[in-house]
Amino acid sequence: MARPRKFDEQQVLDTAREQFWSGGYAATRMEDIAEATGLGKGSLYGAFGGKQELFHRVFDDYCGSVVDAVSRQLRGDDANAYARLSAHVYAVAAATAADTAHRGCLLAKGAAELAEHDETVAKRARAAIEALQALLEGDIAACQRNGDIAADVDPGKLAALVLAVLRGIEALGKAGASEETLTDIAWTALAVLPRPAR
Repeated sequence: MARPRKFDEQQVLDTAREQFWSGGYAATRMEDIAEATGLGKGSLYGAFGGKQELFHRVFDDYCGSVVDAVSRQLRGDDANAYARLSAHVYAVAAATAADTAHRGCLLAKGAAELAEHDETVAKRARAAIEALQALLEGDIAACQRNGDIAADVDPGKLAALVLAVLRGIEALGKAGASEETLTDIAWTALAVLPRPAR
């Protein structure tokens, strides 16, 4: 009979996430994670498998939390859809500017480093991006129903554009772009969305 674990699995995953996020996958050693969590390497391997399996757990957990957070920000009634979209776009710019360590987004970072050679990471990243685009599309469609965005434009295409801008804001922030620049990009992205003819 296996002995019960004497550690908080989610806390270990959170600590491992910080290690992978700060150093990247290749530069992070299981020894680093063992030291940060206070667990022996044997306990880590026993609970999570090797480094790749642990990263897959961390990456899946992170992607799910990002999609859940955006879902909470964008879901609601049609009357407030544009306010939610605007708040979300500005929040991404503000959070990116506040990331003074320039760590960027673990979704983008992990995909950039591993997706070419790791199908599990590639599939999870793709699923997260598709989910984020679907959430944006749903909110933009609500904006169209409420008369805030022109109804004759495909909401899926507008969602793809907004998502590309948000990912670009994160990339520019990682490269050190100023808060003013990121906020200006957010403003412009919202300003170019087509409005209904009055």
